[in-house]
Amino acid sequence: MSSLASEILLDRPIVMVGLMGAGKTSVGRALARRLGIPFVDSDKEIEAAAGCSVVDIFAMYGEQEFRRVEQRVIARLLDSPPALKVISTGEGAFITPAVREMALKKALTVWLKADLELLVKRTNFRDTRPQLLNADSRKILAQLIDERYRTYAMADITVKTQDESLRKTLGKVLTAIESHQNKGEKK
Repeated sequence: MSSLASEILLDRPIVMVGLMGAGKTSVGRALARRLGIPFVDSDKEIEAAAGCSVVDIFAMYGEQEFRRVEQRVIARLLDSPPALKVISTGEGAFITPAVREMALKKALTVWLKADLELLVKRTNFRDTRPQLLNADSRKILAQLIDERYRTYAMADITVKTQDESLRKTLGKVLTAIESHQNKGEKK
């Protein structure tokens, strides 16, 4: 464990938020490993609960039903042991007012903010993104940035991600968490 990670004292879970392709899952998994706590992907938990993929849930039941299930799953993840964990959320989770309120109250929220070019690069050629299937991904991602970045900015911490190594982004997240904690201690 790095000296930076050993200086971080968590008293609640960490919830990763941001658009698809920002790195929530890969950075969240690496963060959990570095901190020595479990990692949970809320979309994987939703799939396990539903018995089908997120893409299938969207296709069969629609986004509204998916968001309802997502809200219940995230509430369970925030309230269930172990108390300390890293939770990666789907890109729309934090946009849902009830989910956002829960996350801000019960967790340390980290927004991975990426620019349009990086998101397009990372999401092209993937068939696991329901909103991007058979669509102009650049146009949809630009629209989502316009619609959602103001809401994501409500997260406790914002980390600007770039086309860089996972290790570098992880270091930025660890530094931001430590800085956030130090600000809290000075109050």
